[in-house]
Amino acid sequence: MNRMDVTFDRLKGQNRTALIPFLTCGDPSVELTLDIIAELEAAGADIVELGVPYSDPLADGPVIQRASQRALKGHVTIRTCMETALRARNAGSELPFILFTYYNPVLQMGLDVFFEEVIAHDISGLIIPDLPIEEAGEIKRRAKEAGVHLIPLVAPTSHERISNIVSDADGFIYCVSSLGVTGERSDFYSGINGFIETVKKYSKVPVAIGFGISSGEQVARFSEICDGVVVGSAIVRQIEANIPLLEQESTREEGLLQIRQFVSQLKGTELYER
Repeated sequence: MNRMDVTFDRLKGQNRTALIPFLTCGDPSVELTLDIIAELEAAGADIVELGVPYSDPLADGPVIQRASQRALKGHVTIRTCMETALRARNAGSELPFILFTYYNPVLQMGLDVFFEEVIAHDISGLIIPDLPIEEAGEIKRRAKEAGVHLIPLVAPTSHERISNIVSDADGFIYCVSSLGVTGERSDFYSGINGFIETVKKYSKVPVAIGFGISSGEQVARFSEICDGVVVGSAIVRQIEANIPLLEQESTREEGLLQIRQFVSQLKGTELYER
């Protein structure tokens, strides 16, 4: 059974909502990404999105764009990201990993090799933001065969397409909270509650929300109406702010603790000691 399904089933039985952090893999280095994954898990993360750095990330705001640039300078590729997931697993992580990638790196690898590698590296899900559902048939078929979930994104502007996007979805539905690119926000789409209700009406799988969520208060708010909450830019910004600490061995533990504390506050728990 897919690790993501196991996680959502467990959380449902506990009446809890999944916290799903996003990281740009390799920012500021692969080794530090592994350390950060361990901190996220210790802070209560339930699923982790590993972002593949990309030179033209159309869905991402400036914070994640800068993270991609830093990772690309370290020559991080889609294969590196999958290898990082497996290294985290071999180090003891039980988290389901989602590979967040634009479509071009998938095509460059080739679909046969890509899905062989996804299986070999224990990836539970895929998010491909620039692949419209109308053009995703082949990827979806291969993902089903591989036991991997292709997670659809649905936006408030999807309107009549919502039922087509979510009715045959796997894993969970990723609801976009606001129009535009990723980034921290204080305000969201005004009709967000009705939008979530509409998605739930058509969905047979859990419904999560992301884009712009950056505080424990916002996580708590959306936990009332969703099965999962994705936090990306706010965590990537925390990593960025702590790079001077993370890159020095003498201060690395302090930098990692800052990230862990931030995520624990998103989760609604306070962790100040290891």
